[in-house]
Amino acid sequence: MNAPSQNSSNTSPTSQSTVEVAPDSGKRRGLLIIVTTLLVLAIAAYGVWWTLVGSHYEHTEDAYAAGNVVQVTSQVAGTVLAIHADDTDLVQAGKPLVELDKTDAKVALDQAEAQLAQTVREVKVLFANNASLQANIDVRSTDVERAKSDLARRQQLVSTGAISTEELEHARNSLKTAEAALIAAREQLASNHALTENTNVTQHPNVLRAASKVRETMLAYSRATLPAPVTGYVAKRAVQVGQRIAAGAPLLSIVPLNSLWVDANFKEVQLAHMRIGQDVVLHSDIYGSDVVFHGKVLGMSAGTGSAFALLPAQNASGNWIKVVQRVPVRISLDPKELAEHPLRIGVSMQVEVNISQEQGAPIAANPNVSTKPVYQTSVFEHAAKDADERITQIINANLATTATSQTKSTVTPKAK
Repeated sequence: MNAPSQNSSNTSPTSQSTVEVAPDSGKRRGLLIIVTTLLVLAIAAYGVWWTLVGSHYEHTEDAYAAGNVVQVTSQVAGTVLAIHADDTDLVQAGKPLVELDKTDAKVALDQAEAQLAQTVREVKVLFANNASLQANIDVRSTDVERAKSDLARRQQLVSTGAISTEELEHARNSLKTAEAALIAAREQLASNHALTENTNVTQHPNVLRAASKVRETMLAYSRATLPAPVTGYVAKRAVQVGQRIAAGAPLLSIVPLNSLWVDANFKEVQLAHMRIGQDVVLHSDIYGSDVVFHGKVLGMSAGTGSAFALLPAQNASGNWIKVVQRVPVRISLDPKELAEHPLRIGVSMQVEVNISQEQGAPIAANPNVSTKPVYQTSVFEHAAKDADERITQIINANLATTATSQTKSTVTPKAK
């Protein structure tokens, strides 16, 4: 009687556990179906996004801001007396940066100016001699005519015995002497004409040579003050007060931060659809993702980065491993955005190029035929202009002085 009851009590837990396991398997299966469905939907959504959006962009973080680093060097040797700007200072184009000792240059300039003034007066005398030499020819011509007349009269009287043969010979000698003096006077005038013809005082070779010396020394004098070639920030100052520098020695650099660009190094597999003029969106690590820069593709380098390395890779050794190369792509920046959020040379950038615009060319198709330079500065032009003005002043002053002296010498006898 007890055995059947024990068997019934032993079998009831097993059947109860079987009933409890079945609902758990169904829940697990439902969760797997949901997860699989969501995964399939995510993959499908990513595929749609990649087809419509993602495939139209190429991005890289191997990008850095770049710009011009204008190196300031001295054109003349000298000793540094003053430095007007230090690292991180903003300087305007044309403002003095470094001053050198001008003592020797000033002495040379004074000597050149004095030589120019003397040369102008000497050349003025050459031109004035033309008139005096012509007057001398007129006098010698008169002497020749007089000697001829005297000789003719004596030749008529010699037959009558009124004059001696010796006196006739003296008349002939006098004529020869007068003719020789006339020839000498004409040669002197021709020689003077050779020095003055087809020119004037200001364009005379002697004056031009002296003026060139003044221009040379004045340029050397002005170059003792080194101006800023462009507007920008001072960096890498190496010059010190009291230092003796040589011509061409680098003193400091100026970085114009208003004309930066970005060099983005894209993998070669990313360049198939990249074209000049495509829109670019950029972010800087300085400002984070909240600040967006906009630009355009300006061009692509003519070679990969390794091709222009100091030791370029040589793949002809036999031990070759393929490495995906990167090509620098130059990207412009919006000047307004750059002014609002200044960048620095070398900072990291995140670049995303919209490659869906394929109407441009992969490389520049037309040569640059513009007559305007890409970069230029005009801060050194005033030195040449100042030298030309100084030369003109010296020439005019000495011409006026000579003319005044001639006028006084002419007026003085009349006053007496």
